[in-house]
Amino acid sequence: MITSLSIKNYALIEKLTIDFSKGFSTITGETGAGKSIILGALGLVLGKRADLTSLKNKEEKCIIEAHFEISKYNLLPFFDANDLDYENETIIRREILPSGKSRAFINDSPVNLQELQELSLFLIDIHSQQQTQELSDENVQFDIIDAIANNKETILDYQSLLKSYKSDKSKLNSLLKKQIESKKEQEYNTFLLDELVAAQLKSGEQETLEADFEKLNNVEIIKESIDRSLAIANEEQIGVMHNLNEIKVSLQKIASFSTEYQSLLDRITSVTIEFDDISEEMNRCSEKLINDPEQLDLISQKLQVIFNLQKKHQVSTVDELLKIQSNLENSVLELGNIEEEIIALTHSIEQKTTTLDAMSTIIHDNRLVSIPVLSQKLVSILETLGMPNVRFKIDINAAETYFQNGKDELQFLFSANKGTDFGLLKKVASGGEMSRIMLAVKAILAQYSKLPTLIFDEIDTGVSGEIAIRMGEIMKEMSQEMQIFAITHLPQIAAKGNAHFKVFKSTVGDDTQSELKLLNEEDRVVEIAQMLSGTIVSESALNHAKALLN
Repeated sequence: MITSLSIKNYALIEKLTIDFSKGFSTITGETGAGKSIILGALGLVLGKRADLTSLKNKEEKCIIEAHFEISKYNLLPFFDANDLDYENETIIRREILPSGKSRAFINDSPVNLQELQELSLFLIDIHSQQQTQELSDENVQFDIIDAIANNKETILDYQSLLKSYKSDKSKLNSLLKKQIESKKEQEYNTFLLDELVAAQLKSGEQETLEADFEKLNNVEIIKESIDRSLAIANEEQIGVMHNLNEIKVSLQKIASFSTEYQSLLDRITSVTIEFDDISEEMNRCSEKLINDPEQLDLISQKLQVIFNLQKKHQVSTVDELLKIQSNLENSVLELGNIEEEIIALTHSIEQKTTTLDAMSTIIHDNRLVSIPVLSQKLVSILETLGMPNVRFKIDINAAETYFQNGKDELQFLFSANKGTDFGLLKKVASGGEMSRIMLAVKAILAQYSKLPTLIFDEIDTGVSGEIAIRMGEIMKEMSQEMQIFAITHLPQIAAKGNAHFKVFKSTVGDDTQSELKLLNEEDRVVEIAQMLSGTIVSESALNHAKALLN
């Protein structure tokens, strides 16, 4: 419940602080006195957007602060989820700076408007004549039925599962689309992959094959050149090896005479050893050289395969072909994985469909039981509100579609008079009738759910006399379970409040201000008398006012 409201520099209010009590409070005042300003300020605390026109003095900031007692609202999970300090006495503050910037705080922690709006849903419910049209909305009608049917927890579980079900359906549709697109390429990709696999490619083999090809293709020239080199090296009288040994012998004779000659000997010895090794290597190469046309043909064919694949795939190395092969393998494997995912998702969707259907049936059956209860209670209350022939026809039918609150379709029909056909609320109910139906609905819901503070903003339009008295009595009965405010022009309702506030304008110099005042017993008698007879209060009006208050 709201325990106090402080307003500074807002519209026609310079500064105002007012405390509220539990139970039933009424707010009265002349048209234009500022009742809408109070609601506007409260709306800012609840997260509505603001602008500079809200400021009374454009040079100063506007501050609106409301205190709420929330110990019975089970709001600790909300505060934990939003990383806010929880206090049983929670303070919400809204500031509008001269620059136009707006700030909001919950227990002195900065919050955004969305967080404020989410919290406000648990705190205050404002209903005006205009908002009674919400009764015509099918979702609102379902909310009323489900409150009586005690479907809240089941619907929350259903909605959580429905979200998962829709996510699975979306994933499945994407995979099916991807599968169709992939299958178009699968055959060609498989052909390309088979080609690459059949080639049995290995990293670095192209260079080896090309080198082997050059050897085999030029084996006669190579062998002739090596053999000639061996002949020159090893000729017995004039060969290179014979001459190197002759030089070595000559230098050995003088090596002891000088380090310089010894160095020359060492170097020629090294050359001799190296040349001997070279000669041996050439000999081995010569022995390995074989003219093998078949092997040459095989190498030529393998190289041609590699060249063709490189040309087809527009690359220049075997490593690049191997990378393409790996990608194609992954692509083909991915299609297989898609099929597995499709099977798994299909199974998951089937299971969730079964559970959703079962939950929908529970919701449907609970609604069927609650509808006669709702109809009977509505008729009972509305009969006392001057609608003796009111009738409701509420039909629900199971559909095939999963809606956010089950699988039901709803027809909420109404007839106010004997002999008239049932029709949709928004088409056949007058403004006064809608106001009374809204009050009846709220009175019923108060018995089944923990409603926040309720503010009825002139929903008594179009009623008077005994009906107005009964409306006031219903609000008073509701206030035993919750905090109720009624902004009203009817003295019959104003007199039912446990507390009575008056909104009025005052003039200070050239400045007009709106104020809100808690009336004492004497002031209250005068206020109600004025509501009955006008500015000039008669004795009979005073007596009537006292009678209403008693």
